[in-house]
Amino acid sequence: MLRSVFYRLRQFAAALAARLSAADRALLAQTLAPAELALFMQMPRYDQRHCLDVCLTLRAAGHADPLLLRAALLHDCGKVDDDGRPLPLFYYGLFVVMQRLAPGLYRRAARNGRGPLRWFALHAAHDERSAAMAARAGSPPALVEILRDYGARRATPATLALGWADRQN
Repeated sequence: MLRSVFYRLRQFAAALAARLSAADRALLAQTLAPAELALFMQMPRYDQRHCLDVCLTLRAAGHADPLLLRAALLHDCGKVDDDGRPLPLFYYGLFVVMQRLAPGLYRRAARNGRGPLRWFALHAAHDERSAAMAARAGSPPALVEILRDYGARRATPATLALGWADRQN
């Protein structure tokens, strides 16, 4: 448990310090279609950094499938609401604690989804939203399928790789 707390604290510190370099921006421009890049750029810097790190982890492990790498860059774009507001960083820690210690309460808050609980609903639906947003942006159906399968926890070679890299970051 203590190790998990320290891991989450390191994640929080990394989120606060998140930056994208010129090389990162060049990689994004090479990898993503223009409409996908717009989705990526809507995310807050901490989610951008996380998604980019997931992509880089996959590349470092030898994964070269361009659709998998694009899916890694977009897998959290659904954490931005329909008005372009990102899920506030404060809530991330709350979600982790509640999902671990009070999963029923988290699910009830997500189902309610009104007022300050709307962020719970957004978080709970972000996987499906990411897939739908990628589809609307014109991403190839195979990329959208990776995102849908990942959100539905279907074990495919792509989702297993994406899940592994996501857990590393």
